[in-house]
Amino acid sequence: MRINSAVQAAIDLTAGAAGGTACVVTGQPFDTAKVKMQTFPSMYKGLVDCFVKTYKQVGFRGFYKGTTPALLANIAENSVLFMCYGFCQQIVRRIVGVDRKTKLSDLQNAAAGSFASAFATLVLCPTELVKCRLQAMHEMQLSGKIIQGHNTVWSVVKGVIQKDGPLGFYRGWSSTLLREIPGYFFFFGGYELSRTFFASGRSKDELGPIPLLLSGGFGGSCLWIAVYPVDCVKSRIQVLSMAGKQAGFMGTFVTVVRTEGVLALYSGLTPTMIRAFVANGALFLAYEYSRKLMMKQIDSY
Repeated sequence: MRINSAVQAAIDLTAGAAGGTACVVTGQPFDTAKVKMQTFPSMYKGLVDCFVKTYKQVGFRGFYKGTTPALLANIAENSVLFMCYGFCQQIVRRIVGVDRKTKLSDLQNAAAGSFASAFATLVLCPTELVKCRLQAMHEMQLSGKIIQGHNTVWSVVKGVIQKDGPLGFYRGWSSTLLREIPGYFFFFGGYELSRTFFASGRSKDELGPIPLLLSGGFGGSCLWIAVYPVDCVKSRIQVLSMAGKQAGFMGTFVTVVRTEGVLALYSGLTPTMIRAFVANGALFLAYEYSRKLMMKQIDSY
């Protein structure tokens, strides 16, 4: 049975939302550590030190600060990402001149994912800004950059609107774009290459949960290795702009390198790589299985 474009888009969007939820549930504590270590590298000696200090200062709930906007960010991003991924695959097929049912190569799938990520940044940037600010609020107060922090999603949202207006939610958007477009080329490329390896000549659709988990983890690791310094600059812009006007991407990048050294751009890399493997493995597993389930339901009618 041939599924029309609107139904296919709805399936991809819903499966992407399921994947985004799985990603946050498994990876949020590591993401919180990443943002804290990126923004205030001098406060923490490493991942274990960050976990211990966070637990002592604000308890277990400190690891899940920003979970609501993180859920919104990941559900919104992955819904749009995977929906646009399907459309972008069709665009790539037209560019290379093949039939709409033709299987794309791993490189062509990587290109489609890279195109799709540009659309996802439009919904990701505002929600990620709120998430990052909540995650690093305690450090902003400790460092004296702000006197009183906002501890809820609504108070952060209200603060952004009052200070910068609606466009304030797009602070760090250029950095997000610089991260997403090349990052998702490696993300989808790594995922598809890994699936090809595990399939060994069989159909990729026949792969079980373990190969999917490993493939998703490999794809996520490829993304973060490729674009981590860009993400570090983005986090700084989004968090430190609470204390006043922050320089743009190049200005922040140059300042960090001059004052703290190149290694400061890799602060928080350890929790990021752990999270990348675990969370993106869960993301693709949830996406693929929920998508297959919905496709079967449609085919049965």
